[in-house]
Amino acid sequence: MKAIIARAFAPLDQLVYGDWPEPEAKGDAVVIEAEAIGVNYPDGLLVQGLYQMKPPAPFVPGMEVAGRVAAVGAKVTGLTVGDRVAALTVIGGYAEKVAVSEAMTMKLPDRMSAADACALVCGYGTSHHALKQRGQLKAGETLCVLGAAGATGIAAVQIGKAMGAKVIAVASTPEKQRIAVEAGADIAIGYDNLKDALKEITGGKGVDVGFDPVGGDAFEALARAMGWNGRLLVIGFASGSIPKLAVNLTLVKGFSVVGVYWGDFTVKEPQAYADNMRELVGWYLEGKVKPVIEGVYPLADAANVLQRVLGRGASGKLILKP
Repeated sequence: MKAIIARAFAPLDQLVYGDWPEPEAKGDAVVIEAEAIGVNYPDGLLVQGLYQMKPPAPFVPGMEVAGRVAAVGAKVTGLTVGDRVAALTVIGGYAEKVAVSEAMTMKLPDRMSAADACALVCGYGTSHHALKQRGQLKAGETLCVLGAAGATGIAAVQIGKAMGAKVIAVASTPEKQRIAVEAGADIAIGYDNLKDALKEITGGKGVDVGFDPVGGDAFEALARAMGWNGRLLVIGFASGSIPKLAVNLTLVKGFSVVGVYWGDFTVKEPQAYADNMRELVGWYLEGKVKPVIEGVYPLADAANVLQRVLGRGASGKLILKP
């Protein structure tokens, strides 16, 4: 079968589209024939050796896939050949087929496309876990979302509204701000004078929950705009700059800085992860969340697509298709 292969930790242009051994359905694993493969920011970090996890090379990147079950292992109890599923793969997703534990799959309702399912797994899964378990967002609170036109940002905007928050979206261009408003944000602003803008919008109260996948200078501005008992969520560093925190701010402003590592959450708290996915699917069927799919591209173009994601050139979710 064909796959995207990282032969060593290296720049994105050294990824290879080539032949890779077909996976087998052993034990509790199922083999999924991919219809859609989600592209995520961590994928680009992984292949360059810049992510927390460093698998032995060569390897196939990719953490989410949706398609049909092509084979089942002897210990699989809830799935049969032909079932439509989405799965968290950790690695191995950028391929025509992938083997994954049954526990990491979910059956798809007929009304959900494979592309939308991919978006729900990682992008929406991360944002949901961040706002629900880590941020404990409550109805009526103010949520500020940085990078609000990216895949996790749009997810945070929609999930924040589903949880009853007032959502302030922050995005770099008027077009991206428009996308955030269309996704449900109450207001969208740029990064210029961010601290002062947030103070004005909140009437001086500050932000209850800050969602930051960007890092850099934006993190510091958001930290200075946090309100009493606020929760500033560290999602990632799409700006390429890992910020330093002036911890005296947390003391005098009385807010918490909370790390969000969704990948470990899915492993350490599998029941909570499963419950989260059921809630997300329910919201999807009710129309409360709806992924924005910017485009679908051939699997062979994975390196170029990843470059767009790492360069913050994408709005919404990008999908690969075998």
